[in-house]
Amino acid sequence: MKIAVLTSGGDSAGMNAVVRAVVKVGILKGCEAWVVREGYEGLVRGNTEALSEQAIDDEPINLPDNASTDGSNFNLIHNLRFGDGDLLKDGTGDHPGTRSLKGRYIVRVGFDDVRGWFAEGGTLIGTARSKTFRTAEGRLQAAYNMIKEGIDALVVCGGDGSLTGADVFRAEWPKLIESLQSEGRITAEKAKLHAHLRIVGLVGSIDNDMSMTDLTIGAPTALHRICEAIDNINSTASSHSRAFVLEVMGRHCGWLALLAGVSGGADFIFIPERPPTSESWEDEMCDCIHRHREVGKRKTIVIVSEGAIDRNLNPIKADHVKDVLTERLGLDTRVTTLGHTQRGGRPCAYDRVLPTLQGMEAVEALLEATPTSPSYMIGIRENKITRVPLMEAVEMTRAVSSAIEAKDFEKAMSFRDPEFKESFEGFLKISTLDHEKVPEEQRMRIAIMHMGAPAGGMNAATRAAVRYCIRHGHTPIAVHNGFRGLLDDEIHELSWLGVDSWTARGGSELGTNRMLPSVDLGAIASKFQEHQFHGLLMIGGFEAFSSLLILEEGRKHYPAFHIPMVHLPATISNNVPMTEWSLGSDTSLNALVDACDAIKQSASASRNRVFVVETQGGKCGYIATVGALATGASLVYTPEQGIDLDTLRRDVRFLKTRYTLDAKGRSEGRLVIKNEVASQVYTTDVMQKMLKEEGGTLFDARSASLGHTLQGGVPSPMDRARAVRLSIKCMAFLEREHIKLLKQPSKARHATPDSAAVIIIQSSSLKWVPVQEMVAHADMKNRRGNNPWWAGIKELAETLAGRPQLIGLHAKDLAQI
Repeated sequence: MKIAVLTSGGDSAGMNAVVRAVVKVGILKGCEAWVVREGYEGLVRGNTEALSEQAIDDEPINLPDNASTDGSNFNLIHNLRFGDGDLLKDGTGDHPGTRSLKGRYIVRVGFDDVRGWFAEGGTLIGTARSKTFRTAEGRLQAAYNMIKEGIDALVVCGGDGSLTGADVFRAEWPKLIESLQSEGRITAEKAKLHAHLRIVGLVGSIDNDMSMTDLTIGAPTALHRICEAIDNINSTASSHSRAFVLEVMGRHCGWLALLAGVSGGADFIFIPERPPTSESWEDEMCDCIHRHREVGKRKTIVIVSEGAIDRNLNPIKADHVKDVLTERLGLDTRVTTLGHTQRGGRPCAYDRVLPTLQGMEAVEALLEATPTSPSYMIGIRENKITRVPLMEAVEMTRAVSSAIEAKDFEKAMSFRDPEFKESFEGFLKISTLDHEKVPEEQRMRIAIMHMGAPAGGMNAATRAAVRYCIRHGHTPIAVHNGFRGLLDDEIHELSWLGVDSWTARGGSELGTNRMLPSVDLGAIASKFQEHQFHGLLMIGGFEAFSSLLILEEGRKHYPAFHIPMVHLPATISNNVPMTEWSLGSDTSLNALVDACDAIKQSASASRNRVFVVETQGGKCGYIATVGALATGASLVYTPEQGIDLDTLRRDVRFLKTRYTLDAKGRSEGRLVIKNEVASQVYTTDVMQKMLKEEGGTLFDARSASLGHTLQGGVPSPMDRARAVRLSIKCMAFLEREHIKLLKQPSKARHATPDSAAVIIIQSSSLKWVPVQEMVAHADMKNRRGNNPWWAGIKELAETLAGRPQLIGLHAKDLAQI
């Protein structure tokens, strides 16, 4: 099969990761891989130059007959490169010269031609909105160009318009073939050979506006760009006591504005799906912001989606919002339109991992496609890569716009994923100084504590919990430095304004340590009683899980522990049992990606060099494993698999083979990701020295230990948004369980095991698991969960580096290549 991939419509970060994945996986599956430059327009233009003079590599790779009998090995070697990768990547492809892409829009590419692409923003193969392809004549020419090159499968990455075009193209394909044959442009043999067009779509859109998928390619990176801007604006806004109005993209979908509002600590947002409830949005906004200013807030951030409307469908523009704030509240107001900066920049970690997994699924869908199967869109639902009928997704997406036009905003919200509505409700609870106080007898004193190592999102979760408490009339009590601080009475009451700027702060504002309550359980119970705690929120990793287990068991002896208690997982290791995500894990992955991009650049610039990069993670290999996929590492070592001498021998052989097959005279840096405790014997230093010795003249080796840099830095928007969502759910849980206890006699209150629980994320759903039940799913000795969802990613990352295919080649075979 010959598979072509094109990117169409607007560009978005992660599109290059899609192209890379489709090309590499297609070749590993025994197919030929092609790219179409300039989207559908390139498909219509086709190739007008003689390919024979330009598409030849420096020297063809000829594998000896006895070197390999495996089909994937053979296909990889003979599709290793065709020499156009650099032309596509550095932008010189359209310039005339000895090698050029001028006049060539459908280009065959090899395994190495796309390496390193997923670290680049935008789309290296170009994109365009083609008017020609919308005509019958244009699609006829596109079909001819595909058949001319022998291509029978197409992957399209774009928005709903691009995917609709893909479905129309496939539906018309039989008629197009018939027309080409009747005109004599193709033979009957070719018509029969290309009777069936396989086609699949992936959604590349920074707006996250496609239904039937939880997240679109490019949206997480765009959110990163917006939050970076908000974080920068916050400091100058506070300094000058200014108001800033930010306009972000989102013509028909308010996802970016909403998540930016949650993650950036905005005061007010305008989105298409949920306009302000009052007829006069100006009054509603000014009332809200005036209350914030009255309590002493020095900065105001209002976020406006470009498609924002009021309840009568009149557009709401950033300049008008500025005028209202200036004239009615007398605020010194500025407008910032972020524009296309939201599209740019290097992809974040999630926009490397997600497109890679979707690109792999796209190839599988093409290989399994039949003439009767529908055109599929590859999406993600509940943290699982899915296939859905393409046109069903497009139709539901357009139904959102129809619902908005009909002023049925509830229906419009229902068409978004469940997280969208929860995020909006969460924003209202933590951003506005309103009160929904519960009856006085139900009000609580809630202790908030950080446990274990610091993780991005801890402070955002605390801020959300504090503001929820104050809104409902509860008293939020900060416990500094964990259980050690509790024993030393290091506690104080938190305020609404005091936590205002905590969203973007890394580390732990409350302080944290690893001390467990078992150090003096009786004294801990005494402090619970002395400070009259009615509920406990612990934000942390495996230590918080262990502490909750100790406290729940301590209920047998200490009545003070008969209060609702909850653990919100927050650890960069992502080692809390049962949950797929912990706060801080996304921030840590992004820190790893940033560091490895710089390391790889240094490794390539110096000479052929392998860097052994050591990550944190304890005895859980999450950071190393998923980080390897996100950084394009060649090898990864984790505690779960361990390291032995045979593995090291094979891996050294693979690296030698890999460097032998590289184009002569071109430097290539490669990464080996190693968890800090993957082996007590084969340490990072030992591995670096071994690789340096074995590399000889082929490659050098260095090591880098990232250490605590993975714990620090500004929390990622994904971690901030998750922190708010989970924290609000935790507060609601404590309230419910407290009301249950109040129904019991005051002197004989007995909390049930369900009231000491861990909030977990499974798929996109939030669930409560009693801490005692968690033990069955935990490896208590190694402090990690059993059967994590990411266990198979190690093999996948190494497969995309070509390790399984190249490891069997021997030196005598390579000498003949």
